[in-house]
This record gives sequence, structure tokens and C-alpha cells, in this order.
Amino acid sequence: MTIQHIIFDLDGTLIDSARLTGQIIDAMLADRGVEETADRDMIRMMDAVGGEKMIAAVMGAHTVDPAADLEAFRARHRVAATPADLAFAGVAETLDTLAQRGIRSAICSNKPQVLCEKILTDLGLARHFDAIIGSAPDRPRKPAPETARMALAALNGTAESTLYCGDSLVDLKTAQGAGLPMVLARWGYGAEEVIAHAPQIVAIDTMHDLVTLLHGHNP
Repeated sequence: MTIQHIIFDLDGTLIDSARLTGQIIDAMLADRGVEETADRDMIRMMDAVGGEKMIAAVMGAHTVDPAADLEAFRARHRVAATPADLAFAGVAETLDTLAQRGIRSAICSNKPQVLCEKILTDLGLARHFDAIIGSAPDRPRKPAPETARMALAALNGTAESTLYCGDSLVDLKTAQGAGLPMVLARWGYGAEEVIAHAPQIVAIDTMHDLVTLLHGHNP
């Protein structure tokens, strides 16, 4: 099998998004006079799900309207500074190497489209992706396979030429629904759950391992 394309999940796979999510929710809680901070483990657990369910789980008793709080969260997120080191170790270098080897990449994320584009642009990574597919009101959210299929079409890829790289059960179900083989980012937030569910899955320990893996697929 010759791999020519990779579809990447974003949060928990390429970026440590829980850090920024936690900072924003901490500020929202502080504005309400709440002295406690957001549970980072809960954020990581709910990261792949996102949306109102994430807000409800993380804010707990401190939200009575998760939909409104989600909009407030996203409004803050749109103007929040992106930490320069938000990408996981080796991401920028590996994306450079993949591009140099002719591997085309796309993003498939449940994060809103505008936030995907903002963060990747702020980090100087947007240039590596032929397509950035985030969530939008008219798009089903992962694990529905539609956004992965959109990314695949944008890459002009096939199931035989494309890998899906993610870190959660949501990603695994998305990849399966789109008929794509998945490689697991073992450093990601939901990796242990994926391994428990699919112990034979191909997994990588670092971003550079993706280059090594592809070398085996692309003689």
C-alpha cells in the first residue's frame, strides 16, 4: 500500500487543546465568582466530543444553559491568544517532512471551522493542509463520517491511499465509517480507550514515528 494522503484529527492529536480550553473555562468560572478551576482530566476526556456535552461535563453545576455557555466559550476562544507551544512535540517538523515527501494532508475536526483555521494559522501550520474541515451548523459531527469524506475528497484521495490519524474512539469510529485505516496517536487524550477497544490498532508514540511508519508503506 502506498500512502499519499493523511487526514489528521486536531485536538489531542496535533495540539494540546485542553490547555487553552481549561484557561478559557477558568476565566468564565472566575467571572461568576467560582474559585475552583476546570478539571483538566475531564476536559481531555470530553475533548473529542466537544460542544454542549463538553461544556456541561466540565462546568457541571456552574452552568444552567450549556448552549449559551458554549457560545460564550467560543466567543472568548475566537479572541484568545494561541500559545506558541500548543502543538505537540515534533508536529511542525513532521508536517514539513511529510510535505517534502509529497504526502498531502488535511484536517478533520469537531472544533468549529473558524477556530481550526485560527489556531493552525497562529501556529504557522495552516500552510501544510490542502483542506481544513472543522464543524459547521450544516455538517454532521464526528463520528459521523461525512467530514472525513469531505477531507478525503479535497485531497482527491482513496481509502487505499489515505491514513486517518487520531487519538480517540470518536476518531476510530469516524475512520471506520469512512472506510479509512487509522493510526493512533498514543500521546493523545483518548488513546488508552482506543487501545482497550481495538488492541490491534497501529499506534505511534511520537509524530516522527509517522514518518517511519510511512517509509514502511512507501518503498
